[in-house]
Amino acid sequence: MAITTKITSKEELDVLLVNPGSRAAVYQSLGNKFSAIEPPSLAGLFATYLMKNGMRVGLVDAPAHNLSPEDVAKMIVSDYKVNLVVMVVYGFQPSASTQNMTAAGETCRAIKQLAGDTNILMTGTHPSALPKRTMEEEDVDFVCNREGPETILMVAAALKEKVRDFSKIPSLWYKDEDGIRSTPAGSLMDGIDEKMPGAAWNLFPMDKYRAHNWHCFEDINNRQPYISMHTTLGCPYKCTFCCINAPFGKPSYRMWSPDTVIDEIDLLVNKYGVRNIKFVDEMFVLNRSHVIGICDRIIQRGYNLNIWAYARVDTVKDEFLEKLQMAGVRWLALGIESGSKHVRDGVEKGRFGTEAIISVVRKIQAAGINVIGNYIFGLPDDTNATMRETLELAIEAKCEFANFYCAMAYPGSKLYEMALAKNWTLPASWIGYSQHSFETHPLRTEALTAGEVLKFRDEAFLEYYKDESYLNFVKQKFGQNVAEHISDMTKIKLRRQLLESNLHAA
Repeated sequence: MAITTKITSKEELDVLLVNPGSRAAVYQSLGNKFSAIEPPSLAGLFATYLMKNGMRVGLVDAPAHNLSPEDVAKMIVSDYKVNLVVMVVYGFQPSASTQNMTAAGETCRAIKQLAGDTNILMTGTHPSALPKRTMEEEDVDFVCNREGPETILMVAAALKEKVRDFSKIPSLWYKDEDGIRSTPAGSLMDGIDEKMPGAAWNLFPMDKYRAHNWHCFEDINNRQPYISMHTTLGCPYKCTFCCINAPFGKPSYRMWSPDTVIDEIDLLVNKYGVRNIKFVDEMFVLNRSHVIGICDRIIQRGYNLNIWAYARVDTVKDEFLEKLQMAGVRWLALGIESGSKHVRDGVEKGRFGTEAIISVVRKIQAAGINVIGNYIFGLPDDTNATMRETLELAIEAKCEFANFYCAMAYPGSKLYEMALAKNWTLPASWIGYSQHSFETHPLRTEALTAGEVLKFRDEAFLEYYKDESYLNFVKQKFGQNVAEHISDMTKIKLRRQLLESNLHAA
């Protein structure tokens, strides 16, 4: 059960957790209506852990309140007396921490300009991948290069006791009179059921969060209330395009017990009226006892939920589907990635072919569960022909929704190491790692420029969502209003600096 201690403004805090970010910068105009507004679930878990260890904790969610970095800094200085500010830099889609670094860095600088003696620690996937660079480039005092909560607690306790020797705190980068220092990485947290049993939802502005548009195609006008929650930590896989294991040091997969998960769901349903839920786990549909255990407990309670979760083509088992559907799992997100087996093999994404992919999509749909297919253009072996294969696969699969991404060399991924080794151009700023930003700069391939990849992706998006057979499929399944909603989405034109500069150069 989540902790319910309430923190009021102007009260002295040991730790103030900050979720930095900008919907406008990350999503452009799509952020106004179509994208989700996600609660920072990991920050909420950290808050629970810290409060269970006697810390007074607060939380500021900048994207939820649509606060600029300067707004966040002014709020912190005027409303709180803070011992330690923690920038929790995680993304709300796999590998998306880096895109929030621009806002995180700007927020740190704004805080230091107003109150230079404020202690700031940064944690998250990106800082874990590049801790030394983060210490050198950002206006922070500390960086945690593992998962976070235990290191945060030790730093906060040391500051509270006015101890300035941080050399015994694991997984920490810090500064002293001799420069930047680091300590050995600590072990991953065990006993998460007891130590970190759910997020501290009482600290969140629960009325601000909103589900993705597609998540609510079955009830498009009821996207709130909404939350995202963890039932597992980490991922056991090693896809080369993903950096999700950077905070863990290696592939890692730990599960909260089904009893702990259902306790949190009970709280969310009965206290906050939540129906729309995202299981934010990197891979929910994996462990049989975990999946079936959670589903059985939800089914026993008779909740009418609208859940979505991640799966892989090779983790969707027949025995899962009936239970998932009965528990209210309305969507499964499949990482299909590429229509070319050669390209999939090159990024260690499983050895399943197109027929197997289509078969699994149809099996999920036949069980009464919607599918969102995730596809990537611009993986290292991609050509125009293989990217076309990927788009043709997406059209043939006819998932109820599809995400089209460009390959990005996220820090902490093998693609990042490859891009550095090949001296391939990376984004000029961290916001350039956002899939939908003006500054987006995807990875080039052996055969294609970054501009060619981005142009293909944006054109593929429109081709898929303007396809009459797809729109008719959606209209028959979800209604005319959803088909019109998708048509409205395709009218939003994303500006792309890379494509505009290429146009001017031509």
